[in-house]
Amino acid sequence: MGKLLYVTANPKGLDKSKGLQIGETFIEAFQSERPDVEITRLDLFQFDIPAMDAELVSARAKVGGYRIPIDQLEEGERTKLIKMHSLAEDFKSYDYYVFVSPVWNLGSPAVLKAFLDNLFVHGKTFAFTPEGPKGYLTDKKGIHIQTRGGVYTHGPMKDLESGDRYLQIALKFLGITMMDTVVAEGFDHFPNDIPEIVAKAKENAIVAAKKMARN
Repeated sequence: MGKLLYVTANPKGLDKSKGLQIGETFIEAFQSERPDVEITRLDLFQFDIPAMDAELVSARAKVGGYRIPIDQLEEGERTKLIKMHSLAEDFKSYDYYVFVSPVWNLGSPAVLKAFLDNLFVHGKTFAFTPEGPKGYLTDKKGIHIQTRGGVYTHGPMKDLESGDRYLQIALKFLGITMMDTVVAEGFDHFPNDIPEIVAKAKENAIVAAKKMARN
């Protein structure tokens, strides 16, 4: 029995979010192939994410750089670092990861970046070695489902999208095998074509879900 973490970063809710609707299609297709896999849902807009503030940055430096024991940290630092480590440890326990997010101002919603910041724990999810950084999550698979108002797969905006690009880099850094992103784009440019764009993305999501489930 495996475990899948379904991470969403859209405050609109299922009724209004085309991305979440595509994500549900992915989950349904995956479940039909792998009913044995336990699915956990994580709405980042409803999740208390430790922020990379002065206390947490200080705590990471003290423990990671100066090897100060966690129990010797100041209370605020210790509380936040323990929560970060707990989040990273929980993340490690999954076999599959599905991220669903929109493009906002060329990138992802800030809550997604804040969540990813908590996954970079040296010695737990990755390590720096003489040969370079090594991700520890090498037996995991992930995919990103992204909706875009603009068009970024080609044309003048192609090199400007940084949300999917960063997510791919971050998760691959941790060792996760990433599948091709399921993209639905052009909603603002082609409003009359939205039903067709969503339908095509759902078809692609089903194909991707079956591929993930079978491999």
